[in-house]
Amino acid sequence: MKNLLKISAVTFLTILLFSSNGVARTPFIEDKSDSLLVLEKYSLFSEYYKNKDYVSALPFGWEVLEMDPAKFSKWIYKKMDKCLTFVHDSSDVSPEFKQAIKDTILGFYDMAMIYNADKMANWQLKKAYVTETWFDFEPEVAIAEYEKAFEYNPEIHSYYYNRLGLIYKENITDENDYKMKAIDLYSHLAVKEPDNPMWPDMLSGLVEDIQELLDIHKRTWDLDKENMEKAWSYTSYCIRADDWERAIEPLEFLTQNSSETVNYWNQLATAYQKMDQLSNAENALTKLIEIDSENKDHYMNLGIVYKDQGRLSKARQLYQKASSVGGGWALPIFYEGLLYEQTARGCSFDFNSKIVYQLAVNTYRKAYNMDQSLSQARDRIGALSSTVPTKEDYFFHKYKSGDVIPVTSECGSWIGKSVTVP
Repeated sequence: MKNLLKISAVTFLTILLFSSNGVARTPFIEDKSDSLLVLEKYSLFSEYYKNKDYVSALPFGWEVLEMDPAKFSKWIYKKMDKCLTFVHDSSDVSPEFKQAIKDTILGFYDMAMIYNADKMANWQLKKAYVTETWFDFEPEVAIAEYEKAFEYNPEIHSYYYNRLGLIYKENITDENDYKMKAIDLYSHLAVKEPDNPMWPDMLSGLVEDIQELLDIHKRTWDLDKENMEKAWSYTSYCIRADDWERAIEPLEFLTQNSSETVNYWNQLATAYQKMDQLSNAENALTKLIEIDSENKDHYMNLGIVYKDQGRLSKARQLYQKASSVGGGWALPIFYEGLLYEQTARGCSFDFNSKIVYQLAVNTYRKAYNMDQSLSQARDRIGALSSTVPTKEDYFFHKYKSGDVIPVTSECGSWIGKSVTVP
């Protein structure tokens, strides 16, 4: 504390010496307990500050801090910071005056962290920024100040994280760990701001290929296996690299430790589907429906899993549920039509299979009528035009308009539906 006051006193005297302002100054006050005099000095400081005469405000501000650094701490440190940075950046003051500001700014921030402690993280960040931009210190000095600022407040804006990352990148050697620190920092930003393309670009400049990045994140997680943030960071890069096989392990860990988090289950279900682990995908999607029952996509995706398993009746059931939950969502009905078309293609091309093709066309038409932007439904109707029964087919099989023809066991016994002769 005594050192801080000595710094302030030296600065105060220096600023008095170099100030070009002709305002008369009160000599240094020995009696620091004179509250009326402190109030007078603060009033003068505030008046000059209000009028944006920061050069004239500074000496009075220093006098206040010399006499009672705690009394006006809620306001004076913020105002003094503005005065100091403004004067430093001004082209209207002498180099000597600017040097006086530089000589005291770091001590000022240390003082602010003591007497305006509720803003400690903010003052530490300002100290880090000034250390980097005002001085020619070794990079380790600014790095230490930034790291301390982020320790005080991890939610600091990514602009400052990037400044630290650039210092790391510019000073990577075989003798330090700055490469790994830069990778960790930009990996954190990429997870925090997934829509910002800058962070993956920064990472790509740090590693030779995406697999190296995955290996690094895997090792980082392995060293702290219960850390969910590191597991998710590893997962995110697996997904970005389209390496779904590697994504399964951290996703299983995440779902076990946060069993109600929809995103974890959603990504795990996708990973299982991508790796053709259909039984696991079914279980994951069933869990998703349990915890997020109003999401139409879960029913749709479970229907796709059933289709891939060959359980076509169950697939249809889930498609219809997805359409219902989606308020008349047309896409699942289109997928229902695909089930019928798939079934018909597995049969001999005869009248029975033509009936199933007709059922597929009818279902596509239903989907298109629900949503006329569903162009793929219209396309399938056109593509199947030569596979449906003709008038001659109906006449030959002794059916007339209005007759109902059930789908027979010869083709599509699971379907349980019928077609009406037009």
